[in-house]
Amino acid sequence: MKRRIDEIHHVQGQSYDEALEKEHEASTKVKNIKVIEIGRYEVDTWYFSPYPDVFAMQSRLYICPYSLKYFKRRDSYVRHLAAVTRRGPPGLRIYAAPAPPQPEANAKLGLPQPARLTLYEVDGSTAKVYCQCLCLLAKLFLDHKTLYYDVDPFLFYVLCEEDATGAESLAGYFSKEKSSAEGNNIACILVLPQHQRKGYGKLLIDLAYHITLREGKVGSPEKPLSDLGQLSFRSYWTEVLLEALRTQRGNLSIKDLAASTAIRSDDIISTLQSLNLIRFWKGQHVISVSAKNCR
Repeated sequence: MKRRIDEIHHVQGQSYDEALEKEHEASTKVKNIKVIEIGRYEVDTWYFSPYPDVFAMQSRLYICPYSLKYFKRRDSYVRHLAAVTRRGPPGLRIYAAPAPPQPEANAKLGLPQPARLTLYEVDGSTAKVYCQCLCLLAKLFLDHKTLYYDVDPFLFYVLCEEDATGAESLAGYFSKEKSSAEGNNIACILVLPQHQRKGYGKLLIDLAYHITLREGKVGSPEKPLSDLGQLSFRSYWTEVLLEALRTQRGNLSIKDLAASTAIRSDDIISTLQSLNLIRFWKGQHVISVSAKNCR
């Protein structure tokens, strides 16, 4: 089984019609592109992605880590890298922080320590080609994904590693609908394989909830979650809720926790139930906390 650390994909099963589902099942039977070269990395792909036919017939694809444009030939790719002027996503930078120490394995391979991590908000309606390229790239590592070209209704939050020259290469992203009737704050989330085991998946989830909190809302990922998605989000919710219970004084309600964390009430209830920190009394959920079970 392929290792998929910090990679989560959420599918709204009810939104797919039968024809789309059959198309997905047929297309995922054959993986076309075997390897991609993106920046300094060669990465084995996991799944089929519907790149245009002339590119899909290639076993190896070259992808710019900045523009995400794709190439059949390495010489074309190298010329593009030499000429590209925008070395980062075409959006608004909304976050920057020093990069954490890289895994020991990266140091042994001689991979440089990035200077900073940055996050960009990219609008699917104004940077359509970039976002379409991002979705095609993501499909190489996500099993059940059907959004490739209709990117207008989505915002994409793109996490980059910035090097000493200021160039910002893609590490991962999450997307969300601009207007979600269900109140979802994450539609899809991915950390590229070469950037996994760095804590970027947890960081992306945390940033998604901080954005939701600043908007004065509560949110939840699109459901149903994959098994790995359920584990990843439950781990995040557990950490955040336990910290809130440890630090906030007085009696707390589910509504209080939702307001302070941006986590939706049903996710709070299911998480606290898994921790035996909630009970149902007189027709309502009551949080039952002690210093011992909040450690």
